[in-house]
Amino acid sequence: MNQLQQLHEAFELLLSDFIDPREALEGDDGQLWQDIAAGGSAAHPLAAERLADIRSDCRRLLVANEYAINGVENRISYIVGSGHAYQAVVRKHSPAPDSLAAEVQRVLDDFLDTSEWHSRQQEIVRRTDRDGEAFLRLFTDNAGETRVRFIDPEHVRTPDRLRDDPTASHGILTDAADVETVRGYFVDGELLPAEMVQHRRANVDRNAKRGLPLYTPVRKNLRRAEKLLRNMSVVAEIQSAIALIRKHRAATRTGVEQFVASSADATVAKPTGRIEQLTQYGAGTILDAPAHVEYDFPATGVDASAFVAILQAELRAIAARLVMPEFMFTSDASNANYSSTMVAEGPAVRMFERLQATMARDDRDIMWRVVQNAAAAGKLPTNIRALIDIQITPPALVSRDALDDARVMDLAYRRGIVSPQTWTRQLGLDYEQEQKNRAMHGGE
Repeated sequence: MNQLQQLHEAFELLLSDFIDPREALEGDDGQLWQDIAAGGSAAHPLAAERLADIRSDCRRLLVANEYAINGVENRISYIVGSGHAYQAVVRKHSPAPDSLAAEVQRVLDDFLDTSEWHSRQQEIVRRTDRDGEAFLRLFTDNAGETRVRFIDPEHVRTPDRLRDDPTASHGILTDAADVETVRGYFVDGELLPAEMVQHRRANVDRNAKRGLPLYTPVRKNLRRAEKLLRNMSVVAEIQSAIALIRKHRAATRTGVEQFVASSADATVAKPTGRIEQLTQYGAGTILDAPAHVEYDFPATGVDASAFVAILQAELRAIAARLVMPEFMFTSDASNANYSSTMVAEGPAVRMFERLQATMARDDRDIMWRVVQNAAAAGKLPTNIRALIDIQITPPALVSRDALDDARVMDLAYRRGIVSPQTWTRQLGLDYEQEQKNRAMHGGE
């Protein structure tokens, strides 16, 4: 028996000294860190399987976590807003007539209308934040008209036959000497030429083939915030559901049951066979308790302020990742206001301006593909890009004084600095349509 006990002690000592090398890779949320040297590539630090897991995790958050949903919806509101304005204009020093710009504008307007571009812009932001990337596939018919559809990220993957080819990793075929030069995309095993697909990716370097979801570093914070809010609500619900507790000093169980039965106003039989005694207390009821009975009201001990402070700390950490004021992320305007936050030099404005500029750049690429497809069909000159420019105006972010802005624009117009077209775009209106409206109503 002593030998068996000694053997147990020896094993316990051995196990207590044993160190699992995987513990060094375990994060504070219980998940293993990804070893960037395992399964990665020069074009991306994470393996395709790990990226798929992160996307799935973030998709679940965007379905069930109210804070994650609110953050993305607010980003859509500020980045896209009422929609960007797209205007075809004659390029500087170009001999092209204004009528050519009008023809290009008609092509753009048709595409914006048939593609429901404003709604698609919102989905682009949602997909990019949720999945870390958005794939848009362009289709062109014989008439030169372009249609655009989304490709889900999981459909872009490397065929098994090319799994060991580094130029085809992550479902994207690139130049052997330059990972930024994309040759095509493998969609369900079919290689699509690069000019048929636009790939918008976020939160990675330019030489990374795939993007990372917005909430990748704060997924654990979002889950903790949701659980903390749920637990606070459940505890408060239980405590507030119990009106009072009677404490019977030195009373037997039989005595307590008799007291409850004698003071009950009604008796209810439960389906389980249990008898429940109900007592109704009206407003302002005064209780006269015997000497051996004490009344305790647990609802008075509900103090959620300490937990609220912890919840706010978690939400601030998530808002910091989004570079957004706390009130934009939590919808709690008690700690800040729009006018003091959305100022020209504010970090949120700077971030949204960057995001709007990135979206405008990618949108301009789509618009030029639409115009060039129309040119290839003979609707526009083949050198249209040298003659016409496409200007994109996003919605304003900074809260301004409309009257002061109008005075500034009026002065700039009178000095010959801005054109009526630019002024009209700043107002979010269409210049040609407004001129037709003026003519219809007898305006000068």
